[in-house]
Amino acid sequence: MNYDQKIQLLAGLIEKSTYTLALTGAGISTESGIPDFRSPGTGLWTKFDPVKVATVSALRRDPATFYAINLDRWTRYAGAQPNAAHHALARLERERLLTGVITQNIDGLHLKAGSKTVWEVHGHLRTCHCMDCEKSYPLDVLVNQFNSGINPPRCQKCQGVLRLDVVLFEDPLGEDFYWASRAVRLCQLLIVVGSSLQVYPVAGLAEEALQVAIINKEPTPFDYLAKVVINEKAGQVLTDVLAALDLQ
Repeated sequence: MNYDQKIQLLAGLIEKSTYTLALTGAGISTESGIPDFRSPGTGLWTKFDPVKVATVSALRRDPATFYAINLDRWTRYAGAQPNAAHHALARLERERLLTGVITQNIDGLHLKAGSKTVWEVHGHLRTCHCMDCEKSYPLDVLVNQFNSGINPPRCQKCQGVLRLDVVLFEDPLGEDFYWASRAVRLCQLLIVVGSSLQVYPVAGLAEEALQVAIINKEPTPFDYLAKVVINEKAGQVLTDVLAALDLQ
């Protein structure tokens, strides 16, 4: 099956489904200038061992080192803008062809693009909270302290250490994952966009949907489940899908 045939097949699956969800990973944001995790040579996890530097244990053991290693690469892309893939998913939602987006990303680009129903199963970079009293703050409070030489950043109420509202290794997944899991069990079509489907438990959602379509530059362990697999850039693929649906 050639590329154009795959686009037509995916468009047809979307048209026929009455409950479609997207599951997105780091690969959807690379066209916005944010590196993914596993691409050879450029992936973040080819440069850092996440089990050593991005864990709850590392934060509790040495919070100053944790922030020295992690904070810059998490926040340097705060000004990134949504790309064609994010905008295409938002358009599909507006046209009632997509019910919502489940994202592994913490960059907030789906919300910036206009998506309304978004489950951020790995958290986000909008806020932080105190690890002792749990008081919540805008993320700028943490970043401004760090940039002014206060490391680790501290709670203004009790002087406990602040942490970002992202899911670290060793963290349990939160309420968004619970609701996303329920939604996937009801959906007729799950469109995976830019995820390697290697991080559990989120990767397991691909096994819950009635039908799966995968858009990812590299093969995934779940390609055998998919009705269609397109190994191209997400922005181009979803732009072409919109055209096939007469939504260009």
